[in-house]
Amino acid sequence: MSEADPGLFGPSSVTWQVHGDPMMWVAGVRALYLQALHPRAVRGVMQNSDFRNEAWGRLLRIADFIGTTTYGTTEAAEGAGTRVRKIHSMLGATDPDTGERYGVDEPELLLWVHCAEIDSYLHIARRSGFPLTDEQADRYIGEHRISARLVGLDPDAVPGDQAEMTAYFEKVRPELAAGEEARVVDDFLLRPPTHPLLVPAREVLWRRVAHLAYAALPPYAHELYGRPAPEPATVTRRLRATGTLLRCVPARLRWQLPPKHILRAMARLGEGARPAPYKLGR
Repeated sequence: MSEADPGLFGPSSVTWQVHGDPMMWVAGVRALYLQALHPRAVRGVMQNSDFRNEAWGRLLRIADFIGTTTYGTTEAAEGAGTRVRKIHSMLGATDPDTGERYGVDEPELLLWVHCAEIDSYLHIARRSGFPLTDEQADRYIGEHRISARLVGLDPDAVPGDQAEMTAYFEKVRPELAAGEEARVVDDFLLRPPTHPLLVPAREVLWRRVAHLAYAALPPYAHELYGRPAPEPATVTRRLRATGTLLRCVPARLRWQLPPKHILRAMARLGEGARPAPYKLGR
């Protein structure tokens, strides 16, 4: 594989710029809240792991997968997809009401997880002030037919723009519910296990992230969870304030956090591969 390999997306993609934004961590938490509302999907997670004690590792693995598929070489991205598909092919779950056994790699479940993630990344980025036009937002969703293929979906069956994404959520909404498993996810996100000395930091920092991510969910999600959220205008102001604050942290400092996907991509492709919002206007 050439050292100059741009990977599956490349520096000219919308994905390349958006995924370098620090608000993606808030978006990731929003995605978890949303994903937990699909009973069959969240059941697959709960029955195949000790979610409360393994959730941090799961979050880091998801972040590593996104970083690898966005900024890694084509070979690395395809390899990450192969590993995910292999793991999913070996896992199943049982519906406690009917006794039905099903695979976690059912297309409808993979599609829900995919759409909840992509919708969350795009929603949080735009609402927090990342400059994206509607055309660029459509491009972002369309680009992620690539990541959908990596997890085993037919790209043609995946929403390719905002209108198709909106139609998908309207179609799937009657299947959503905040069951017992969703409550476990909610409880974890509000009070994740941590060392006693870190509890104050969890209360000050993490809970703010979790509350902000929850507040940014669509209204029907708040209704299902049964917890109110601030008015949309208030949530937008908080997202913009948080985005402004986090974007003041020098990017190279933020990107030093392991596993340093962006810095490795820049070393491979040159300084011109540096993600930056202004590049979208070119």
